[in-house]
Amino acid sequence: MERPRPTPLRLGALALLGGAGLLVLFALSLSHGDSGRVVALATAWRALLGGSGDVWADSIVPLRAWQALVAIGVGGCLGLAGALVQGLFRNPLSSPSVLGISSGASLGAVLAIIVAGQVSRENYLTPGMSAHWLVPLGALIGALSVGVLVFRLASSGGRISVPTLLLIGLAVNTVLGGALQWVQAAVLDDNYLSRSILAWSFGSLEDKGPEHVLLVGGALLLALLSIPFLALELDLMQAGLEDAQSLGVDTARVRWLALLAATLAASAATAVAGQIAFVGLIVPHLVRLSIGASHRHLLWASALLGALLLLLVDFVSAYWLRSAALPPGVMLSLIGGPFFLWLVWSRRRELALW
Repeated sequence: MERPRPTPLRLGALALLGGAGLLVLFALSLSHGDSGRVVALATAWRALLGGSGDVWADSIVPLRAWQALVAIGVGGCLGLAGALVQGLFRNPLSSPSVLGISSGASLGAVLAIIVAGQVSRENYLTPGMSAHWLVPLGALIGALSVGVLVFRLASSGGRISVPTLLLIGLAVNTVLGGALQWVQAAVLDDNYLSRSILAWSFGSLEDKGPEHVLLVGGALLLALLSIPFLALELDLMQAGLEDAQSLGVDTARVRWLALLAATLAASAATAVAGQIAFVGLIVPHLVRLSIGASHRHLLWASALLGALLLLLVDFVSAYWLRSAALPPGVMLSLIGGPFFLWLVWSRRRELALW
């Protein structure tokens, strides 16, 4: 199937619709929540800006705002990380979750929780707590270690074997999943830590504050700043590393910079929200269907659409499902799993040649 060309009109429409969608969903998130009580939009804005006179709205609306902003940041990080990983490995079936990078970040963050000792389940990054810097640091170390391991094991003579890549990702996810279960079993008698780790494995956007927004927003900004140094090079590398090198591309620098940017984004998202899979797999494919595969546009558009997708999932879960609301990680796994199966099935002829 011929991919659409990234015309200015198509790009502008995507940016306009994506930005408008974020604003609309953010406003709806302020006025609607899992409590079932709807706050008038004007009242919600006044409560957010300093005080509406409604005590309930003044206390609830800011919490909804922080949760929505975190959803935007986490979704943007995961969408961008997915596009970077797929471009880096030249494989549309790659994603931080499929390759084990998200699991590595999760294990590192959970171990940081154990090391820190006391972590608040409601707000584990509250300033002044001993774990407020250990959790993101542990997530970054875990994600970077797994990313380097998968990259090294799947590479041979400068080439990356796609079947090896997917098999290693499967093996790494299995091992890290077992390690997470072992850690959880080790703290099973500690109900507080056990519940924290369990909530972490499901992913959560609840009970967030400005420090979470700052962490994930800063990581997203840094990852976005890498786009001018990667976009053209990643496009040239899609035809092969040898061809890209003959055109003057420093493939080693590009691969490490892309890996670092993807790892930074994925680890920050995991440090703030726990494991939320498949955003990085689904979003880049949707972007390619709309504007094509040029990384100059694909990377920022994946961040935008990732933010929109996670904010939409969070709003649907909180407002429409309410008491039966599912954690975002669970909902996206239910969506992303069938999508991944469809993706593999639709590419079965291509897979047969690997």
